[in-house]
Amino acid sequence: MDEDQERDYLAYAGGRIPALRRLAILLSGDDDQADDLVQETITKLYAAWSRASKVENLDAYTHAMLVRAFLDDRRRGWWKVRLFGAAPESPAPPQANADDRAVVRAALAQVPRRQQAVLVLRFLHDLPVAEVAQILGCSIGTVKSQTSHGLSTLRRILGDRTFTHAGSGGAR
Repeated sequence: MDEDQERDYLAYAGGRIPALRRLAILLSGDDDQADDLVQETITKLYAAWSRASKVENLDAYTHAMLVRAFLDDRRRGWWKVRLFGAAPESPAPPQANADDRAVVRAALAQVPRRQQAVLVLRFLHDLPVAEVAQILGCSIGTVKSQTSHGLSTLRRILGDRTFTHAGSGGAR
């Protein structure tokens, strides 16, 4: 990579790390795992920068890399061991009830990984169906069916609970 490409990469990656970390936290529910996902993503992006910098929508390309790292993490995660105990919880936004967040996070963790990724991208990251399909490399119909199955699973897990604050999102 020449100096200009490296400068462009550093400018892009440096500006996107906070947004990538937010997405990674929404996907994983864990600050440490989110940091690992972001690090893996920006490292792979660096290795592929000459090709990646030429894509039409670099943000979508980078989001796809992060989501794939999240989905692949369970397949190769058998060797990961938390050495220092549980990470401290990040503070909840003022409008959210901390108990509700914990219940939803626990329920979401029980949903199959791909459905979990679809739900997070659609409802917590507020992406349209077409963009989620592009990120996951699947059809719009698959995103819709994964959303439906994921929501059904969440409803079954959560039962009749009501929450003090509903997240944004909805059909697009």
